[in-house]
Amino acid sequence: MLNDAADAGVATSGAAEGRSQDVAELAAALLAKLTFSVGKDPSTASERDWFVAAALATRDRIVDGWMVSTRRSYAEQKKRVYYLSLEFLIGRLLGDALNNLQLTEPMRAALAVHGVDLARLEQVEPDAALGNGGLGRLAACFMDSMATLSIAAYGYGIRYQHGLFRQLIENGWQHEVPETWLSFGNPWEFERAEVIYPIGFGGTIAADGNDAGAHHWTPGEVVSAVAYDTPIVGWRGAHVNTLRLWSARGTDPIQLEVFNRGDYVGASAARTRARSISQVLYPSDDTPAGQELRLRQEYFFSSASLQDLVHRHLDQYGDLRTLPDRAAIQLNDTHPAIAIAELMRLAIDHHGLGWDEAWDITVRTFSYTNHTLLPEALERWPVELMERLLPRHMQIIYLINARHLEHLRAGGHGDAQRALSIIDEDRGRAVRMGTLSFVGSHKVNGVSALHSQLMRETVFRDLDALYPGRIVNKTNGITFRRWLHEANPALTRMLVETIGPRVLDDAGALDGFAQFADDADAQARFAALRRTNKQALAALVSERLGISIDPDALFDVQIKRIHEYKRQLLNLLETIAAYLDIKADPDAHWVPRVKLFAGKAAASYHRAKLIIKLANDVAAVINDDPDIRGRLKLAFIPNYNVSLAQVIIPAADLSEQISTAGTEASGTGNMKLALNGALTIGTYDGANIELHEHIGGDNMFIFGMRADAVAHHHALGLDCSEAVAASPSLRAVLRAVGSGMFSPDEPGRYRGLVDALVFNDPFLTACDFDAYRTAQADVADRWRDPRAWWRSAILNTARVGWFSSDRTIGEYAAEIWGLPTNYDPGQRRMNVA
Repeated sequence: MLNDAADAGVATSGAAEGRSQDVAELAAALLAKLTFSVGKDPSTASERDWFVAAALATRDRIVDGWMVSTRRSYAEQKKRVYYLSLEFLIGRLLGDALNNLQLTEPMRAALAVHGVDLARLEQVEPDAALGNGGLGRLAACFMDSMATLSIAAYGYGIRYQHGLFRQLIENGWQHEVPETWLSFGNPWEFERAEVIYPIGFGGTIAADGNDAGAHHWTPGEVVSAVAYDTPIVGWRGAHVNTLRLWSARGTDPIQLEVFNRGDYVGASAARTRARSISQVLYPSDDTPAGQELRLRQEYFFSSASLQDLVHRHLDQYGDLRTLPDRAAIQLNDTHPAIAIAELMRLAIDHHGLGWDEAWDITVRTFSYTNHTLLPEALERWPVELMERLLPRHMQIIYLINARHLEHLRAGGHGDAQRALSIIDEDRGRAVRMGTLSFVGSHKVNGVSALHSQLMRETVFRDLDALYPGRIVNKTNGITFRRWLHEANPALTRMLVETIGPRVLDDAGALDGFAQFADDADAQARFAALRRTNKQALAALVSERLGISIDPDALFDVQIKRIHEYKRQLLNLLETIAAYLDIKADPDAHWVPRVKLFAGKAAASYHRAKLIIKLANDVAAVINDDPDIRGRLKLAFIPNYNVSLAQVIIPAADLSEQISTAGTEASGTGNMKLALNGALTIGTYDGANIELHEHIGGDNMFIFGMRADAVAHHHALGLDCSEAVAASPSLRAVLRAVGSGMFSPDEPGRYRGLVDALVFNDPFLTACDFDAYRTAQADVADRWRDPRAWWRSAILNTARVGWFSSDRTIGEYAAEIWGLPTNYDPGQRRMNVA
């Protein structure tokens, strides 16, 4: 025992010395970066200057691992994963990188040497405006997990100058202004001016006259794709991958002859047109020009990525025929679907392969993740636009379709040709990008068990019959490093102290926390750290909105992009019902509740923007009503992004996941909130179903129609008037909204909305209202019993280990990408060394 104690003392002393050395080295590195890279003296440096110095000092540590990881990938001839996504919602990177490198506290101490506060610097960093919602956040989680699991990977996307938009709320309405996240530069990225690829549009094609079917495409317009690389470090710095984003530029800076004629604006027109490709995420497609720009964006980044990865493969292996053995390309939704035709073009026109061989390579290399069952969200591009903008690709798609239809007829499915054709002939000739993605991939996955089942039964039913076994399920996951370790350090410390440090490396170790669910001390500590997080959120709401909220109230949170199928409207209707009930009986024992909303509506989605206006109108009435006495508050927090989510999620008591059953593919906000101990009120939809299986029905509040009931109702129509007639509470709410109670300046503002809810609502909001109200009453009853509430909260955290993105990526690696991993599908657990 004495020797053990001595050894322990030596180990502790050594760790302390190592930490001191880290702090000293970091302090010196910070000063060097501030002086020689930022060009500032400490006496005059701003917080922004110190942030850049801290980011560069951290980046240096990452780059060391980046070089090692890259060399190892080449030396071991690792199969690479190429993840193509129009969005990568990576948020702020300083805290994330420091956490993964285990340098948060050394950096905090090193900055303190210079009198600088790390927490303040983290607030200086802008969120990277590279995404909007779950699609982009999933891609970011996957990049983190691939690095953590030492999977050699590249993420490919677009380096948006201004992102989606920065959301302002003026007089209750959403207004969009450009994001300015790159105004002061980006210290995390490396511009690769030498990595540049030509991207063609329009022009003419001519057959080369050889037997392989090659053609020569002469584009009418060419823009340049320039690479910007950001290293993405995994947990404990074990491996570093590359996020390569493309920026669009004109091939010439200006047209000098035009400039010299005095047309200074016209001289830059081509450059401006080229740069527009990487200016904004999801430009409005309400106009033909906007629609064309979206297609240009999708082809731009798909082509640049394919040219880049093919160049890398040939440089290392010399033969395109081995591509499926050395590379796996994952399409994150249909945005990069044109990459299938692009690889065919490169293989046939540039590398001389025959059609059959090129197609075999393509299908074995590509896989496709579907994220939606909503017909309007499955991309369709007009044939006329495709033929004009990408004439060679349209030729290839026609031939892919011809071969596909031959296969269909040979399999006895000839009667389904019209439905299964890649070319939609029924609603104006258009290319079905979902069908192209399906046909051109060897695996197609949904993102929750229900979603994958519905893919087989609905949108891809006939294709599933034609290509049996192609559809697989890969339920989404989240990175616990961002959404637990970084977002909620107090809860992370509690977990380490109660169940041990293994929980930092193995999400499955969370199971051990369940034994503390009935422990009074554990419940009290859990509740106390939640209250601290709620105080931080209350301070943010007060600062940004001037609304005072009580941290002892139940924080009821719905944070996601605004869409009718996500049913923020259902939440608002129930909020109004609660308001009317309190008004009618102000002395009753009401559970104090704060309703918190955040999310952006697409700029051209007018109904969603009207819902935001309603939320703010309702807030204006409720929050100022003296009869309510603060027992009900509502706040819509503008400009939802990753950093805002990291404040809201650890403070949430109730997680709203109330989409119409059968419409939400998976959801990941539900996982993040449950991980942090929020109880879920939700429909039997998306990954809520798997959460229900893991967490247990007693620790969630499930309500509403199931997907089969929704489908049955849709078959009969979209009318919910019977449900309205049967619900006095709902009738009162709709009467209040329709009569102008919340819009006295414009009494008729919401009449159309009310009429649609009653008579023509595909999302059946009114039909689920009473069930939702009952579930909310159950929430209030549980909140009145603190021991029961905090028991459920602890069990939520303890039972969500399966929802780690490490598990998800392990499944992709083993079952789609053909990579060796240490993931055991039987145990459903990733054991990270």
